[in-house]
Amino acid sequence: MQLEKYIRDIQGFPKEGILFKDITPLLNNPIATKECLKILVESLNGQKIDKVVGAESRGFFFGMLLAQELNAGFIPVRKPKKLPYETISASYELEYGTDSLEMHTDAIKKGDRVLIHDDVLATGGTAKAVCELVEKLGGEIVQCNFLMELSFLNGREKIKENPIFAAITY
Repeated sequence: MQLEKYIRDIQGFPKEGILFKDITPLLNNPIATKECLKILVESLNGQKIDKVVGAESRGFFFGMLLAQELNAGFIPVRKPKKLPYETISASYELEYGTDSLEMHTDAIKKGDRVLIHDDVLATGGTAKAVCELVEKLGGEIVQCNFLMELSFLNGREKIKENPIFAAITY
């Protein structure tokens, strides 16, 4: 199955000059969703995963599915002040400034084997921040996996010390 057929290009979103890769057609098709989940799980080669970390917000969709499939806990990573308990944070660079992400302080225990998931690897800023959060809490990153990678943005360079997998590469 060609998953690319289920990714819709939206010109000028969220601002002019951006070609947005919309995953909602993939999410709307149960067969394509199951195939994508299968590809993401198979990329792990049977490795044990204790926790799946999903980055806000599109990383939650497959992050939860992966956690269920792998019989692992799910950890949401969110924008500041969205989580109700004590948090740690990591900042990352945006095109015009910085932003940060937060995770609960009790989400990961030292030695937990962690899969990090997000919908897209673009510039790598978000992925790098999530990796920092996992490492601060003592988690072992087994893989960073993505629905798609925009390879021309070289985001892989920011997280190259970790195994990386993308179901689709542009």
